[in-house]
Amino acid sequence: MKELQIKNLHVSVTTEEQGQNITKEILTGVNLTIKTGEIHAIMGPNGTGKSTLSQTIMGNSAYHITKGDILLNGNSILDMPVDERARQGLFLAMQYPAEIQGITNAEFLRTAINARRSSKNQMGVREFIQELDKNLKLLDMNESMTERYLNEGFSGGEKKRNEILQLLMIKPNFALLDEIDSGLDIDALQVVAKGVNSMRNQEFGALIITHYQRLLNYIVPDVVHIMMGGKIVKSGDAELAKKLENEGYAGLRDELGLDIDLVDEA
Repeated sequence: MKELQIKNLHVSVTTEEQGQNITKEILTGVNLTIKTGEIHAIMGPNGTGKSTLSQTIMGNSAYHITKGDILLNGNSILDMPVDERARQGLFLAMQYPAEIQGITNAEFLRTAINARRSSKNQMGVREFIQELDKNLKLLDMNESMTERYLNEGFSGGEKKRNEILQLLMIKPNFALLDEIDSGLDIDALQVVAKGVNSMRNQEFGALIITHYQRLLNYIVPDVVHIMMGGKIVKSGDAELAKKLENEGYAGLRDELGLDIDLVDEA
């Protein structure tokens, strides 16, 4: 069993406003532990730091850790660059995947897979094609997509399916899924959920960031966390998400007696 632990994490970002650099603290003390075999979900209003958390875990240099630590299997990863974190088993499915010309999906996938393997255990062409065909079928994706440049000209739904294809092929230990349901119709949502659910096993854990209960109807989480004001304020089982859907963040804020502004900052 592997473990990803976030300890008292404080994160700031610096932006330019009216010609001045303004530094703002986004995460104000996040504590979270995810083990392989578990699916966690984080919900919360816009601007509360959900995407900041995922980007920080993956090592985005735009986010500055001022306090706390991120541990993977008991070892701090704060000094690891993004590519090393990926090789250690972390994976980020982004809300807005980038388009990259000159690299086909197939080339990207095989390179990413072998980057995590030793020189003696590289995935051969035949094995790669067999695994790719199996996962394309699972996600109802056309084989021609693998020969297109990475995400170039893809619709929003195609990009999300492509992110899940990468997840299935790379097989990370921990996946950070940042609003993978954003902009998806019900059919695409079901396909994406099918892909994530197929990964559920004792060697895989995930953190799902979402605004909506509907995704959690298809990927039922083991634990739901509510983030407000840059920290996790409440955790529970899947029923917590349903309660939030009915009562809203204002109701939860009042229940917990929190002095937090819920104005949309995104």
